[in-house]
Parts: sequence; structure tokens; C-alpha cells
Amino acid sequence: MRRLRRVERPEPAFGGLIEGLRTLGQSGELWRTIRDYLGLGRSRRREPVADRETLRRFLATRASHVAQISLYGYLRTRAGMRYPELFDDDGFVHSINIAKWQMWLACLSDLAVFAGGLMARDLPSAVPEIGAAVREAVAEILAETGKPTDSGPAFEESARAVLARIEACDWTAVTDDAAAFVESPPALVRWAPIVDELKELDEPIVLNSVRFRWREVRQNLRDTLDTAAVLRDGQREAGATGSC
Repeated sequence: MRRLRRVERPEPAFGGLIEGLRTLGQSGELWRTIRDYLGLGRSRRREPVADRETLRRFLATRASHVAQISLYGYLRTRAGMRYPELFDDDGFVHSINIAKWQMWLACLSDLAVFAGGLMARDLPSAVPEIGAAVREAVAEILAETGKPTDSGPAFEESARAVLARIEACDWTAVTDDAAAFVESPPALVRWAPIVDELKELDEPIVLNSVRFRWREVRQNLRDTLDTAAVLRDGQREAGATGSC
């Protein structure tokens, strides 16, 4: 890959991953480091989603997983053997960090909508409580994340768009398929630091690749979600704090 978008001087890279890649260079440890960071090749423990905390954790971690594996997988495919060299380019590193956070927000948005729809099908009589639970979970995830230093100027606006989508969602209309995942596939096309003419060529494959990565996540949530337990936990939390 010869043409990549350069931007202004970067802010610090995230989580130590970029610096690690720079030191690894062309060694055989490079892809193993990326794979370990992203959790590839390991069986993921299926934690029951049975309270507010595990719901928040599922949404945040699975969104991060799909965002990063999609972004780094696309970049590695496009770059080929030159992939390690990309991390010597400060402008490219900055672009990666911005893309990573935008992908995470898009993934969080899609997964939260799917989760709320799944809960609404489990307990149709509790749709108002379910909507409140999902809104609270997403708001807490975003509040805990704050404004990352390497996320770029559009992060806050994109985060507000996630909250607006959740607020306006008709949970009874969400289907148990890939229909809820409308933000994350185009987000990768938009934010990946690759020149536009190449992304235009790649777009159909890229969109399908992101959609495919959600299949296991959707099944995992179907298998582990206990909607009634999540709502009961919310009622206990409200009672403990004196909320109404």
C-alpha cells in the first residue's frame, strides 16, 4: 500500500500498543503482539449478562473488540508486508487513534441497540425499563471514557449522536438479526486512514467484513443475557440509592 493519509502531529498513542509495534519492527513477534492485544485466537469466557455491571462490561468490551479487530485487520490487509512500517509514521499513528475511537463509538451504538431489542423481545411488558437500562449503561460507559486525548476533535459530537440514537430508539422494532448494525460498517470506511479512492474499491468487502464480525457477538449475547435479572438488579440499585 503506497498511499496513506497523513495528518498533523499526533497526540499520545493508546494503551502502549503503538510503541510496542514500533520496537518490534519486522520481527515475527509483531502479529502475535497484535493478536494478543486484540484477544484473537483465544476462547473468550462467556460471562453471564445478569446485572447492570455485566451489561455495561459486555457492551464496552465487545464494542472495543470488534472496533479494533476490524480496523487493524483492514489496515494489515491493505498494507501487507509493509504493515510494521506504518507505525513509524507519527501522522499515521494519530489517524489510527482517531479511527479507533470513532469505530468504538459506532460499535457501541450498534451493539446497544441490538441488546435493547433483544431484551425487549424477552420481556415485552418491560420495554420502558429496558430502554432506561440501556440508556443508563451507555451513558455510564461514555462518562467513564470521557474525552480520550487521542480521540480527535469529532469524538464528543459522535458520542452525543450515540446517546441521541439510544434515546430515540423504538426497542420493539429492533429485529434479532444484523439490521441494528448500521453505524459500525460505514464508520470503518469513513475513518480508516486509507486514501478515498482505495476505500471506494474496498467498500463492499469492508462493509461485509464488519457485519460478519458481529455474528459471534450476537450469539454470545443471546446465550448469556438474562433480561429479568438485569432489570431486577436495576431495581435493587434504585432501592439502595433511594431513587424512584
